Amino acid sequence: MPLVSGPFKIVLEWDAEDHVWVSHVPQLGDISTYGDTLEEAISQTREAILGYLETAAEQQIPLPDGSDVLRAALERRPTAV
Repeated sequence: MPLVSGPFKIVLEWDAEDHVWVSHVPQLGDISTYGDTLEEAISQTREAILGYLETAAEQQIPLPDGSDVLRAALERRPTAV
């Protein structure tokens, strides 16, 4: 059974053939990533979402509904020096 989380729906499924957890974020162009553990897949998914949001901000791409929480978090995220 897929799990969901956060302001964006994150679908997590076990891939028995590759022995990894695979994630999909349908609201963000169905971006996908994976991890050897559930925790790793979730962490990778968070990074993918942040990367998507950073690119969207740089390229002035409108964000889908439900992204206000992540947009605010991204604005508070420290920048590299």
